[in-house]
Amino acid sequence: MHRKASFALFDSGETILSALVFSTFFPLYITKHISAETYSLLYGFSFLGSFFVALLLGWIADRRGLRKPFFVFFSLLTALMSGVLGASYGIPYLALAVFLILAVSHQQAFVFYNTLLLNFRARGETSGYGVALGYVGSAISLLLLAKYLKDPEVYYAVAVLFLLLSSPAMLTLPNPASGGDIRLSEVLKDRKFIFFIVCVLSMTEVANTLIAMIGVYLREVYSLRDEQIYRVIGLSALGGVAGGVFWGKMAELTGVRRVFPAGFAMWSVLLFALPFVPESFILLLGLCFGFALSHLWTTGRVFLLEQFGQETASMRLSFLSLTERIASTTGLTLWAFLLHMTDGNFRLSAGFMGIFPLLGGVLYFTKVFPLRRLS
Repeated sequence: MHRKASFALFDSGETILSALVFSTFFPLYITKHISAETYSLLYGFSFLGSFFVALLLGWIADRRGLRKPFFVFFSLLTALMSGVLGASYGIPYLALAVFLILAVSHQQAFVFYNTLLLNFRARGETSGYGVALGYVGSAISLLLLAKYLKDPEVYYAVAVLFLLLSSPAMLTLPNPASGGDIRLSEVLKDRKFIFFIVCVLSMTEVANTLIAMIGVYLREVYSLRDEQIYRVIGLSALGGVAGGVFWGKMAELTGVRRVFPAGFAMWSVLLFALPFVPESFILLLGLCFGFALSHLWTTGRVFLLEQFGQETASMRLSFLSLTERIASTTGLTLWAFLLHMTDGNFRLSAGFMGIFPLLGGVLYFTKVFPLRRLS
């Protein structure tokens, strides 16, 4: 049990870092000195660069058994760069350069962190605990820490918290066994895997769009005040905690191959129903969306590890990480297009977003695991 707790604590620390640094404090600071467009472009390029770095290091890690050493190195580097970011706060362009290094380091740490799931037999349950604690970390960050931390002290505080919460995994979890000498070209030729990544994208793009736009949606459609919006988002975090535990248990009881496809139906139904939800059901809706988000984060990485071989785990997980980042761009672009096509109708646009996970489900059941092969 202590190993599961060690694994899950990193998820909590990673979420605190993401919520406070990547989503809140640094964007608000740096966009006072450079345009939001320039910042978004550079941040996006950091993800692309991180992907190629992860592919190279993932191949090395899989071949030479360096999964945990890379995890430890990049976790320590992430904590260090967060502290350096605080020290460079008064020099905007230097702070931006440090931030981009931090972003790349954070992505590498998370890729190799996910490979540590190979140490567990109950991977679904362990992944679910991590997602649940991640939601707890997010709630603590936004409801408690964000009120009392200021620039640049927030970066020092996050560095310490991230180091403390990642230390148990660094100290107690063993290094997963090394894989084989399999090249990137062989992974790219795996059509089933590529289709799986596209399927994940179909759900992740609507999930990331929801995360980014839920506050605006609630304000425009239901005329909710800020405190009411925070309450809905808070309940979604509670749904995420419950969902992480539930989906993890279900993955163990029935197999992740049976649990993962539930996301296609769940996201489609929620989005198709969203335009018809009355204000009196908004809090329940927040719980449901948190529950759906936890399904994606809990089962996706476990499904990849168990269905596509452990030999190339690090390389394949780099694709999953990139998919999550691409989804933010594609999802928001699709949302903007739908708003334009519906003349700013938020309800109708949200309903149309349900088409994408539905298409992902069709692709999954025709190209990844056809229905006749599920029995």
